[in-house]
Amino acid sequence: MTKYFNAEKSESLIFILVGLIAIILSMYFILKVKQPFYNGMAYSLIAIALIQITVGSSVYMRSPKDIVRVNQIVQTDKSRLQTEEIPRMATVLKNFTMYKWLEITLIVAGLMMYFYLQPMTVWRGLGCGLFIQAGFMLLLDFFAESRGKAYIEYLQTLI
Repeated sequence: MTKYFNAEKSESLIFILVGLIAIILSMYFILKVKQPFYNGMAYSLIAIALIQITVGSSVYMRSPKDIVRVNQIVQTDKSRLQTEEIPRMATVLKNFTMYKWLEITLIVAGLMMYFYLQPMTVWRGLGCGLFIQAGFMLLLDFFAESRGKAYIEYLQTLI
């Protein structure tokens, strides 16, 4: 249980770090490079970086409280695992399915923009940035979903 939430917290730091790197890189593209392709890339990098930083910060701040909450449930009333924690995690896993499809859609859109639009345009850069960021998000969500499934299996052994 603690292992699950600590891994969630660690991954949230990766989300935050990548978001910050994307913003710094985007600022470099906008302020120094000043070319349409790189400006387009910067726009998509920043947009998704803001999501990464927001989600990462939220998970990072929430994880220690979740450890305490679930440990208390295990120590005082394990039946609440079945009525509270397992349904909560089932919802989390269901949301990963939606996130996966959204990320795949953004990857495909990014690739289509990159390969089918004119070279070195804002739109092609936007597509490149979408592909990079959505691909990264899909990869991390894959690991998070795998951890979530293992966590639910573990919770079921406690009931």
